[in-house]
Amino acid sequence: MAKKKRPTCPAPKTVADACQSWLKTCERNELERSTLKAYRSHARVHTEPKISSLLLTELTRSQVRDFMNELLDDGVSKSVVRKVMVSLRAALSEAVEREWIEHNVASDVKMRRHRRTEQDERIIPTKDEIKLIIDNAPASHRVMFITAIFTGMRISELRGLTWDNIDLDRGLVQVRQRADEHCVLGKPKSRAGYRDIPMAPSVKEALEQWQGQVPETAQRLVFPNGAGKIQNYANIYNRVFKPMLVANDIVNDAGEPKFGLHALRHAAASLFIEQGWNPKKFQTLLGHASINMTMDVYGHLFENAEEDVSMFEKLESDLMAA
Repeated sequence: MAKKKRPTCPAPKTVADACQSWLKTCERNELERSTLKAYRSHARVHTEPKISSLLLTELTRSQVRDFMNELLDDGVSKSVVRKVMVSLRAALSEAVEREWIEHNVASDVKMRRHRRTEQDERIIPTKDEIKLIIDNAPASHRVMFITAIFTGMRISELRGLTWDNIDLDRGLVQVRQRADEHCVLGKPKSRAGYRDIPMAPSVKEALEQWQGQVPETAQRLVFPNGAGKIQNYANIYNRVFKPMLVANDIVNDAGEPKFGLHALRHAAASLFIEQGWNPKKFQTLLGHASINMTMDVYGHLFENAEEDVSMFEKLESDLMAA
């Protein structure tokens, strides 16, 4: 009588298996090429060489923290380590969904944040610098920069903006796509990236005038290059933005440009906050996936010592009057 074959037990899964499964999921979800490239680099360059062979079922918080600390000890920058840890958490979340493990141990391991120094602060243009940019931007890019300053749109979103998504009658800019580093149009960074942003009067006026000046292109781009194609990010910075900052003395002590193109988005956020808008409102306007992201980036701009003192004075007076 033939013996029944025992069912074979699946081979234990490792961190490498989780990373590869997660990367395949990212590919199926058609993430942007630059994003996929970064994720593959996190796995290949940092995660797999150090912990790829560890079994998922035996992985501990201590091992994950040792991995993170080892990266820091190796001289990997904190910003890169944070990104690697985000990728590792995502890979382990994939393993949880596949029931390879019950709990994502990396979700409990966070890099401790140190008090910001002046050098660590994100550089946000002052009002005088914003006005200088608006007044002195070359005619070829003035409307783009004005739109960035008053909408908070990413430069990638402005590079991919088409006239089909400009509603001048209703005064709205509709963000529906963006251009990646290879000048290929694709989806916004996240679901929150799809949004409608009201136009400030100066933005509406500038776009109305610009529509009559810019040549029609096959893709109906609002801000095409001279050949009617999507503008290259590096060209905008090196040929337009950087020389403009230097010419207007918006530079640091070394004579280098004080900030990059992304600072225009920071400028918009600072203006939103100054107006006293609810954080949830400008989270939506900026297209952040979560309020935590918004507060991590801009929370320090809400700090107002005088207002805090008056709040506590009112708290005390209300209590004593009760």
